[in-house]
This record gives sequence, C-alpha cells and structure tokens, in this order.
Amino acid sequence: MSKLVKIFTIIFFLIFNGFSVLAIENKILLKVNNKLITTIDILDEINYLKSINQDINKLENDKIFEIARNSLIKDKIKEIALSKIVDKIEIEDEDFNKILLSTYSNTGYTEMEKISKHLIKFNINNEMLKKKMTISAIWNQFVYDKYAKNIKIDTEKLKQDILKKETQNEYLLSEIFFDLPKNQTLTEKFDIIKKGIKENGFENSALIYSISETSTSGGKIGWISENSINKEILKKISEININDHTEPITIPGGFLILKLNEKRITKRKIKLEEELNRVIKIKTNKQLNQFSNIFLNKIKKDIIINEL
Repeated sequence: MSKLVKIFTIIFFLIFNGFSVLAIENKILLKVNNKLITTIDILDEINYLKSINQDINKLENDKIFEIARNSLIKDKIKEIALSKIVDKIEIEDEDFNKILLSTYSNTGYTEMEKISKHLIKFNINNEMLKKKMTISAIWNQFVYDKYAKNIKIDTEKLKQDILKKETQNEYLLSEIFFDLPKNQTLTEKFDIIKKGIKENGFENSALIYSISETSTSGGKIGWISENSINKEILKKISEININDHTEPITIPGGFLILKLNEKRITKRKIKLEEELNRVIKIKTNKQLNQFSNIFLNKIKKDIIINEL
C-alpha cells in the first residue's frame, strides 16, 4: 500500500467514525508542477464524483482514492496549460449554471433548485465545484479553437444516409477510452480492464480506467443514432448483444471499448436539417474529445508529478 493510500485510508476511517472533515489535518499529498493537491482536495473530489455517479460507492477505498487522484491531476494539468494561454480562468455565473444543468441532467436533475439540494446532500464545496467546471469549460473552448479546422465531417454523405430510410437504429452506449503506458501491450491492458469489468461492472471500470470526460458518469454516452456512428465502429456494435462490450477499437489517441446497454428502432419524425445538425454536433464533440485527449497526453509529458 502506497503512502498516499495509507493516508487516505486513515482519513476514511476518521470520517466514518464520526470525525468532522474540518477536524482532519489538511496535508499536501501531491505537487503537479507548482500546483498542490491536499487531503481535503481529495475528499472534495470524491464528494463530487459521488454526486455524479453513486456507483462509485461499490468500489474499495483505494480505488476511489485513485480515481479522485487521477481526476485532480488531470484538472491541474489543464489549469497549468490554460494559465499560459488565457489571462483569467473564470466564467460568468450564468454560464456556470448552464454547465451545472448540463452536468447533472444526466443524473436526473433538470432544475437548479433540485441540483442545489442534491449538492448539499453530498457536502459539495461550491468554490471547488465552480473552479472545476470553469477549468473544464475554458479547456473545451481552447480545444475547439485549436482543432476546429481539423474536424472532418462529410455533410452531404450524412444527408444521404439520413434520407435513405424512415426508420433508424439507435444504441444506448457506454464507453471506456484508454491509452497504453510504456512497456504494456494492448492485450495486457485489455485483460486488466476485462477483469475489472467482471469484478466491478462496466460503469465502475470506466471510472477506474477511462481517460474520457465521460468517465465520471460511468462512461455513459447516451442514445446514439446509427447515422452518428463511424461505420467500422457501428459494425463492432452490431456484432455484440445487449449488456456485452466490444473488443478494443483503435481510434485517434487511444483505444475504445463500447458497451451496448440497449437498442431500439425509431421513426424519423423531425426535419432533415434538425437531424443533420444533431448528428453533426455528436460527431464534432466526438472528434474534439479525441483531440483533447491527444493534446492532454502530449503536455502531460512535460509535467512533473511528485508525492510529498
């Protein structure tokens, strides 16, 4: 057991035996370049992750710690990169509220009042939450500005595909997106992830292994129409049964495992332009997420991470 996990185990013991978080010494655990990560930061991150996906409670404490640790490191790397690009890392309150609504709508909360009550229940630190959402929003805008010109979507082809038939297949998907560390093969990594899926379920394995932005919500992508899916990936999905997952699929920046949660056939009821815009948005976001992961991995090589 590492020094960090030992510290975290002690903190967990204190909390669950009636000690206040405020009474716990706020120790510095990590330095990401000059950015600090403390015990309280870890606990705040865990509260946030639980508010997004309560399945995390099914995991062992050391796994929960690892997920929170990795999430915070990713945020710090983004903050370091953005501090060299923008003057201030801040957004308006109105924009923050929109992001909150978008984030927590996946958990069933679509009104600010209900979201506020939900956050109180999980003892969410509002200052931490706003900073986290701000970094994410500005990072996403930066990635869009940097890579928008590289997005490739064949609009005419999409139109033809949409108009081909009146019905379409839709898939409820979850994902695990991962890359390979040095000196590890794809087979070795996939065996580890498969073992994790068998022991902890796909959603919790997404929390542990996925480097995608969807990891905090258990890898949930949502309902995706066949027109929005790359043909090679669509073929892989069509070969598996509900509740099964694909083998790793090679995509820019890493490897993708998809789980098929449900499928349905729907009738195309909306106008062509509306459907086209929806598909373009999905494909654009997917490509931007790939560019984001590629760029994050690139700058991570120049980041120094020290345990204290």
